[in-house]
Amino acid sequence: GPGSGWPLAGTVLVAVAASLAAGGEDCLWHLDRNGSWHPGFDCDFLSFCCGTCHQRVCCRDPLRLITERQQRHCLAF
Repeated sequence: GPGSGWPLAGTVLVAVAASLAAGGEDCLWHLDRNGSWHPGFDCDFLSFCCGTCHQRVCCRDPLRLITERQQRHCLAF
């Protein structure tokens, strides 16, 4: 029925988040909105880099994840 794909989507999201956490998606260096430089840092096991191009923290919420590839993309623009 309608919405039957959502449990699968949630399972896939959790699997992707787990693989990323295991793969160590760390926070790379970045510039905040004021242009101040912030050094990169590693996230603890089972957590990963979350946030935006301008603000980053470690978290366990896959919906807030920012991959290292996305972070590098931030630097290009």
